[in-house]
Amino acid sequence: MSDVQHRGAIVLCVMLATIMQALDTTIANVALPHMMGSLNAVQDQISWVLTSYIIAAAIMTPLTGFLANRLGRKKLFLIAVAGFTASSILCGIATSLPEMVIFRLLQGVFGASLVPLSQAVLLDAYPKEKHGQAMALWGVGVMLGPILGPSLGGWLTENYNWRWVFYINVPIGIVALVGIFTYMKETAIDKTRKFDALGFTLLSLSIGCLQLFLDRGESQEWFASTEIMFEFGIMILAFYLFLVHMFTSPHPFIEPGLFRDRNYSSSLVFMFIVGIILLATMALMPPFLQNLMGYPVITTGMVLAPRGVGTMIAMMLAGRLMGKVDTRLLILFGLLLTALSLWDMSHFNLEVSEAALIYTGLIQGFGMGFVFIPLSTIAYATLDPSYRNEATSLFALVRNIGSSVGISIMIVLVSRNTQISHADIASLLNPFSPNMKLLDTITETTGTQLPVKALLNAEVTRQAAAIAYLNDFRLLMYIDLAAIPLLLFMKVPKRSKVTPEQAAMAME
Repeated sequence: MSDVQHRGAIVLCVMLATIMQALDTTIANVALPHMMGSLNAVQDQISWVLTSYIIAAAIMTPLTGFLANRLGRKKLFLIAVAGFTASSILCGIATSLPEMVIFRLLQGVFGASLVPLSQAVLLDAYPKEKHGQAMALWGVGVMLGPILGPSLGGWLTENYNWRWVFYINVPIGIVALVGIFTYMKETAIDKTRKFDALGFTLLSLSIGCLQLFLDRGESQEWFASTEIMFEFGIMILAFYLFLVHMFTSPHPFIEPGLFRDRNYSSSLVFMFIVGIILLATMALMPPFLQNLMGYPVITTGMVLAPRGVGTMIAMMLAGRLMGKVDTRLLILFGLLLTALSLWDMSHFNLEVSEAALIYTGLIQGFGMGFVFIPLSTIAYATLDPSYRNEATSLFALVRNIGSSVGISIMIVLVSRNTQISHADIASLLNPFSPNMKLLDTITETTGTQLPVKALLNAEVTRQAAAIAYLNDFRLLMYIDLAAIPLLLFMKVPKRSKVTPEQAAMAME
């Protein structure tokens, strides 16, 4: 049996594993309030359900390349899917917060390998001429998971129970496990490469401290906290030592040769920016709709779902256009569409229509699809295939770090800009303002004062928060546009002639 002969079955199984892992990055978010009662946890404690998963996945992702070379890609894939499915069951039956945190750590440990492995498998299953289509299939799972996660999680929580956000992984995992075992062939095993324990420890320490710094910074008032200062210092020191070790060790944890490839290095920067824009926007929209506009969870999910539809359509089109149109032009087109949608979003108000929300979501999803697929293809276009396992794991890691950094920065800016805008608006409500004279008239008519002023303050806070969200959307637009010059550093490889054998393989 070969990967080419059973390509359809392999693609299906890989897609299931990818979607399963991608969903779990966001599907549990909306279930947190329901978990608090069942697990006897308060607000600060329940956040560890998310943090534990993110930290474990971030630390283990770079290890994927080494484990795939040492164990074999198929064996590692089987271990990852089986472990992720089993830990999902454990999360569903957890009865206390410590149990849930431990089981979510296990989920992150096993799930870290799924996305980079699936990308490597699809790149090997398709000939180079079809890599664009392969990345389109892979991208559907990677990008739709975070987009559909909140709405699916909300629906399961409201109609069934929060435990079903974990149980839903079980049938998906079983099907993927059986398919991978049956149809995928094992890759060559390289036992000559030594494990760089020091490099892995330094990188893991840096990533772990970065995640803690980002996740706990807001609640601990950032650099006013000794804990945050300590985490930031350890992160910087560990990363510096890791870089020194990587460029001086004869057997480093990450091969420096990866970064000599111009396309791959540029794509890493691009992917960091994609992570910021994609998940930061998805983190901002639900609270904007629910807290400021009063949308219920289900409606929020329905309004945001078209974003995923736009992404899926764009991915399929981009996959078809790869090889026919300059890849850099496709990425430029996607960046400009994304910037257009963010510009429109920066002009929202609290009376914005559902049609406008859906329209901007479609445009943004379409734009991100045109960025993600060409970028995921050109990153490996000129890279030595021997680096593939390592390169895909690093690619996934950079995207996840970009997401964490983007979400943290945007949430901090929302909080601070809300306070600033609140002060600016409140300064206009002085005793001589026409608005305050109107308030005095209402007070005299109703015979009360405190409730009216409380309502006024609540509305000022609401409008101030809206301004803060719009400022975030504008900043994301500037970040998107700032990435465009990076296209000048990329080069499109010469098209190779397709042999009859390759053409036959591509048609299978």
